[in-house]
Amino acid sequence: MLKGIDRAISAELLMVLMSMGHGDDLLICDVNHPAATIAKDTTYGRLVSMAGCDLPRAAEAILSLLPLDTFVPAPVIRMKVVDDPERIMPVHERLQSVIDRVEGRAVAIEALERFDFYATAKRAFAVVRTSDPGPYGCFILRKGVV
Repeated sequence: MLKGIDRAISAELLMVLMSMGHGDDLLICDVNHPAATIAKDTTYGRLVSMAGCDLPRAAEAILSLLPLDTFVPAPVIRMKVVDDPERIMPVHERLQSVIDRVEGRAVAIEALERFDFYATAKRAFAVVRTSDPGPYGCFILRKGVV
């Protein structure tokens, strides 16, 4: 055990976060997302599990260590709702609240169509799957600098 590190952060996740560089993306997702399939195409190449955490809890733990990129207009990307692209799901609102609170500022979140989101996710550094039931609990966080 180390001081100051959220207990939801495993040794594997800590190693992944430390290995990422500025501009690298991290996908955090719900249990419905094809996370294992997408993880195979990422830089890390394996799925990281945060079993027992919902998305807000996972995001809070991750963002306690991971700075969001301030050099891009929207350092967070979410998936649009199929057949209702303007719809905001409860999980989107919960994550927006957590991200803004942890960052201490309003953070823009970009929305992508489902298959565009999948393509972007495959270029991420790693995929972290939570136990959140979703739906549409899929977010890509772009790492910034300290």
